[in-house]
Amino acid sequence: MSPVEVVGSEAAGLDPVKVDELFDRARREVDAGLLPSCQLAIARNGAIARFETFGDAAPDSRYVIYSATKAFVAGAFWLLLQDGAISLDDKVGEIIPEFATNGKDVVTVEQVMLHTSGFPYAPLGPPRWDTRAGRLEAFAQWRLTWEPGTKFEYHATTAHWVLAELIERVTARDYREFVTTEILVPLELDDVELGVAPERLHDINRVVACGEPPTPDELEAAIGVRTLGAGVIPTDQLLQFGRDDVLRVGVPGGGAVATAVEVVRYYQALLRDGPWSDATRHAFTADVRNSFPDVMGVPANRSLGLVIQGDDEKAFMRHGRTCSPTTFGHAGAGGQIAWADPASGISFSYLTNGLDEHVLRQWRRSAALSNRAAVCAP
Repeated sequence: MSPVEVVGSEAAGLDPVKVDELFDRARREVDAGLLPSCQLAIARNGAIARFETFGDAAPDSRYVIYSATKAFVAGAFWLLLQDGAISLDDKVGEIIPEFATNGKDVVTVEQVMLHTSGFPYAPLGPPRWDTRAGRLEAFAQWRLTWEPGTKFEYHATTAHWVLAELIERVTARDYREFVTTEILVPLELDDVELGVAPERLHDINRVVACGEPPTPDELEAAIGVRTLGAGVIPTDQLLQFGRDDVLRVGVPGGGAVATAVEVVRYYQALLRDGPWSDATRHAFTADVRNSFPDVMGVPANRSLGLVIQGDDEKAFMRHGRTCSPTTFGHAGAGGQIAWADPASGISFSYLTNGLDEHVLRQWRRSAALSNRAAVCAP
């Protein structure tokens, strides 16, 4: 792990008592045997306040961050939009001819970024996604589930495979190399990787399933339904993201690895500096372009790549109850947390290698942690 200066809670302008409460809450479920390990970090105004790992994991080890990966890929894609190399109104099929089949010729770049493009469950997985030829073959076979631009349904990996190929077509560079060279290297995020070389696999905490799924009665009592349907990705599919072969591929919608401290450093860059102009940063961290409801009836509140807290009655289901409406971020499967709050200057990340099958407990954990993190600034 790259050296990082941790200044302490008070030096970062945080309440040390509240920071202790946050870290104690994270430790609790590891100590109870509900999770194998977790790692979390909190920063404010450019300073790392605290960074710690609990459980059966080395202090400087890395985690699969699942869909928190999307924020890093989006950050790279924003550079292409900023430079005019690609436009939101461009038709994907005009840039990737292999994609322009089965009615998909109407899909725009913006719709892909907003998860309104109409192919949320288009089939593409290992080993087909290992090669560019395999991915392009899949693109050609994909069909639309619904008319692009008319609704929101989360594209867990499909949309970002398209964004990755758009990067390659526009830049003539491998998408992983582009993200690394244009985002990770300038920001000195050495422990964030998309596509992990074999010699770099040793420090990654392997993903494991834990817990038991909630009963239909528990679900009904908590959220009014007896089954979650399409809203939750099956655990066996999530476990594959921890395999060596998948880690080497670098799945752009959910395959990056990182430490929590590098994630909060990235979000500090989104708050204050980095390779983006102020206008670009505002457009992508504050401009809500998709408010279609998700499968749970919660407005998506998505910018071009991130989820904005907002102040509607469902806002608490995005980044918790206590952060400001301007908070932005992108969580990941299994309870990975990553966000920044411009009002307080805080960025926060929580990572775990335990895929808790009791999703209600996982959701409550995420809410409890984010609620405590957001109030750490006096």
